[in-house]
This record gives sequence, C-alpha cells and structure tokens, in this order.
Amino acid sequence: MTMTDLPADRRISGRRLQSVLGAWQRPGPAYIALADALRAAILSGSVPLSTRLPSERELAEAAGISRTTTTATYGLLRDEGYLASRRGSGTVTTLPSDRGARGTFPKPHDDEPGVVDLSMAAPSAPSVLHSAYLAALDALPRHLTGTGYAPLGLTVLREAIAAWYSVRGTPTTPDQILVTTGAQQAIHLLVHAHAGPGDRVVVEHPTYPHAIEVVRGAGARPVPVPSGERGLDIDLLESTIRQVAPRLVYLVPDHRNPTGTSLDDDERAAVRALARRYRTTVVGDEVLTELTIDGPAPSSFAGDGTGSAFVVSIGSASKSFWGGLRVGWVRGHPDLVARLASARATVDIGTPLLEQLVVAELLARPVDLLDRRRAVLREHRDLLAGLLLDRLPSWHFELPRGGLSLWVDLGAPASSALAAISVRHGVRIVPGTAFGVDGSFEQNLRVPFTTSHDELRRGVAALADAWANLGITEPGRGAARVHAMV
Repeated sequence: MTMTDLPADRRISGRRLQSVLGAWQRPGPAYIALADALRAAILSGSVPLSTRLPSERELAEAAGISRTTTTATYGLLRDEGYLASRRGSGTVTTLPSDRGARGTFPKPHDDEPGVVDLSMAAPSAPSVLHSAYLAALDALPRHLTGTGYAPLGLTVLREAIAAWYSVRGTPTTPDQILVTTGAQQAIHLLVHAHAGPGDRVVVEHPTYPHAIEVVRGAGARPVPVPSGERGLDIDLLESTIRQVAPRLVYLVPDHRNPTGTSLDDDERAAVRALARRYRTTVVGDEVLTELTIDGPAPSSFAGDGTGSAFVVSIGSASKSFWGGLRVGWVRGHPDLVARLASARATVDIGTPLLEQLVVAELLARPVDLLDRRRAVLREHRDLLAGLLLDRLPSWHFELPRGGLSLWVDLGAPASSALAAISVRHGVRIVPGTAFGVDGSFEQNLRVPFTTSHDELRRGVAALADAWANLGITEPGRGAARVHAMV
C-alpha cells in the first residue's frame, strides 16, 4: 500500500490532531514542545503508525501557531525517524528503524530551574571526598617528575584495585588491572577489541543504555536475552550463545541497571562455565556491587579468578564514590589488559593522575564511607517506595536489595508519552524504551532514588501530575504492589 492508497481512517485532520495532542505548550521553543507531544502520541498509539498527518499549513491554523513552527516540528521528527514524507504523498507517522538506539535517552541539557532531574541514577559526592582530594594533593608531588601519562594506570591505584578484588575472593595482581577513564571507556574498549561490523554481542534485556550504544557504535548487533523480575534466564543465555556465536557477552551481575536483580552464586558459576565451554568472553559490569542495601554483598563475578581467560570484570568509582571522578577499571588476563592499553591510545593516553590518587585514597578507607552511603540509599529507597505507593498506587515495582533505582511497571504502554510531557510538570525522566534494543519496555519506567528527600517528594508529585494529565485508566489494576526481591 502506498501513501496515496491510505484509507480515510488513517488520515487525521489538523483539528483532530490538535485535540489528541492536548495542552502541549510549555516554556521554550514551540517546535520542540510540539515535536515532543507528537512523538509521544505516536509512541503511545494515540496517533497510529502509517497515519497521514495534516499539512504543515493546516496544523498551524488548527493549533494557532506559525507555519514556521510546524515546518520545524515535522523536520525534527523526520530527522529522528518518526515521520516519513514523499513529494505529493504527504507526511506519514512511522518509527525509527533502530528505535531502541534513538530518541529514548535524553541528550545533554542545561539545568532548568524547578525541574527535578530523575534521568540519571547517580549519587552526589560523599562528605569525605574533599579530604581525599587533599590527601591526593599531598601525594601528587611524588608523581610530578614523570610525564604524567600512565596508559595502564598508576601503580598505586592498580595495586589498590587488585587488593580490593583479592579481599572479595578473587586473587588479583596489578598486571591484571587496566585503569580507564570511567567504566564507559572500559565498555568501549572491550566491545571494540572483540566486535566489529556485523558481529553479535549478547546483552541482557533490559540493560544499561550506553552499553547498547557502544555495541551499535562498533557496527555490531546487540542480541538481547531477557532479564526481568526473575533475573537472567541462564538456559536461554546458553542457547543464545550456542546459536549466534557472539564475540562478547555483556552482563550486569549485581543490582542490574535498571531492574535491580542480581545473579546468585550458582548462576555466576554457570556463567563462568559457559564462558569456558564456548570460549566466549563474558564481561561482568560490577559498578553497583558495593551498593548492596539489604543482605550480604554479592560474591565476585570472576569467582576465584582461575580457570578462564574469558571472564572479564569492570569496576568504577562513579557509583560507589562519585561520578565526577571519572575513574574505572578492567580486570582481566594480563594479555587482554596489555591489548586494551595499546588500543586506548586512539581514545586517550591515560586517566588524570590526581583523580587516580583520589580513588586510591578512597579505596584505602572504604568501609565507613560505603556503610554511610548504603544507609542513605536505603533511606531514600524506602522514601521513594512510600511516595509511589501513596501518589501512584496503580504502579507496580519490586523493592531491590541494592542499586540506585526502582524499575516500575506502569500498567500501560505509556513510558515515552510520560517522559515527553514530564518536564512541563517539573520532572525529567527516561522512558523504559531507553533500556531495550528494539523499543521494548514501553510499559516500564526507571525511577532513581539518588537525589534529596525534597527532590524525591517534588519529583513524585510531578510524576503524579504528568500521569494524571495522560488520562490513562487501568480498570481492575488495583492498588500498587511492592515486594522485596529474592
């Protein structure tokens, strides 16, 4: 069927479209606000796919805005892949061919007064960070006689990280550690070292959005394996590895972003066995390991560290301490560490020395610091859960034993629509689709509990207002359910 063959019920008038979009106006550029509203309507199904939209002139007249605004709106949505136009055939709604990679995670933005930012799951700096910087400055003169470049990382930090793994039951030597500029660079280096155009990389589903972006950036194809409320399906993981022969497997074993579930000891052992059996590199992203709120901390993903050169761990100071430090690391076989250190020269030459010294100082005194951090996160998690139960009782979530956020089931496929209108109600959020490879999780929303009590209260109040504005009814849904994760 061509665009000109579309039936009448797949066309929408300017007046009807304006009615569907509702009160889309907000402070700022009108074309962006209109584009956000129209995009949300497409994703929520309010404007079905393959619907012919009114002309730019007709919509401008119906909405009481300039044609320049509607032209800019249509142009933006064409660029994003939500509209398609052909000369003489009009403009039709569609979806981006790689919707899971586009239009789901917010672009960098300036702070907006009065808007609570719940788009990032990251804690603020601990009070001891200042003293750690002072101690690092005292140690800095000993390193000023050299070039300042350390492609593998400072020895003192590599020794501290190796000791951290050893204490956790994974004997490690400094030559197994590569210090990186954040865990994101670690993911980038590992993906690009193993996969290229056309290769397959297995990822949990849902998973960390920027890992999906790195896989796609390498020209590789992310292959999802479900990891929902019950955790990772190990049997399906094995059958997927057997069938698609991936070059890499990327997992978040502890308090997964965004679901909050973790691998138990038996599952960790099973994953390590799969890595050995299929000779496939399996990466365990342990950036949230230290943020166990309830119960014992999970065991090391690498186990006793012997028997497989195919098990690699990633760590970071960003979640345990502070994102502004931009210090991460890779634990792997010394040959892999050397190869990654050589490859990083195309990205950078080394991680800043002062921040490395700060992290070495923090790792030397982590117990009290992390105990306080976990206590604060527990308090914030419980506050957020209570606020959601009170203000949004139809939403469902599991109470995670660790991590930084709740993974909420909205009960309706409206995550993108909610995210699109949330800013004008006073809160910025990321739709669930950002955590999938194919536009999945439209019914889910990640809600971090890393901000202050006041901002959590204002953020949930704003979410409740935005949700009410959507006018979604859920007959038979009942009260919100909350359970502790097993």
